[in-house]
Amino acid sequence: MHFVTDVVRHALPERHSTSSINPIRLIALVESARSIMDLSAICKASPYLSGLIFAAEDFALDLSITRTPDLKEFLYARSAITTAARAHNLPSTIDLVTTAFRGEEGQRTLRIESEDGKKMGFNGKQCIHPSQVDVVQDVFSPSKDEVEWAVRVVIADQKADAQGRGAWTLDGKMIDVPVARKAKALFKKAELIGFDVQAVQEKWKDQEPE
Repeated sequence: MHFVTDVVRHALPERHSTSSINPIRLIALVESARSIMDLSAICKASPYLSGLIFAAEDFALDLSITRTPDLKEFLYARSAITTAARAHNLPSTIDLVTTAFRGEEGQRTLRIESEDGKKMGFNGKQCIHPSQVDVVQDVFSPSKDEVEWAVRVVIADQKADAQGRGAWTLDGKMIDVPVARKAKALFKKAELIGFDVQAVQEKWKDQEPE
């Protein structure tokens, strides 16, 4: 990472500035036991680093482990990667490849693995075939229900703030600062992918904190 950073600085000086219109961004492949142990150092190794990718097959080779359908053997490594990326404010955390991609069974496996990765904190997944792209984008994009929930929380949270309320409820569930922040992040993500957020805001403009 240090070497690549030096190369970028010397070979492409116009692309390494934070003010550059099209700055260089690097994503590091995490593929060995050593890299898992050194995640903190890797995350701090370059100002151009914007994410981590879990290279599961190389990791399995390094540790002499066998990949199984439930992926339990990768639980520690995957959790470590998402935690490190979050701790160092890296925007991208890319999950392992789904090696099966043909037919209905392959698509089903891809969706299950994508949903599992999303639950663990990954916000993207490697694709090895064009047929995987639509499923991965669908899973990692906010769903209609998620966007509606986020909009309702954002609208009601603004009203709760005006009322001086630190915590409130929505549909019988407590909403506090961490939950409100999650909703705002989903809201922003929905905007970035072109979701018609304004229409949802109009629908729920009268939402009140309970």
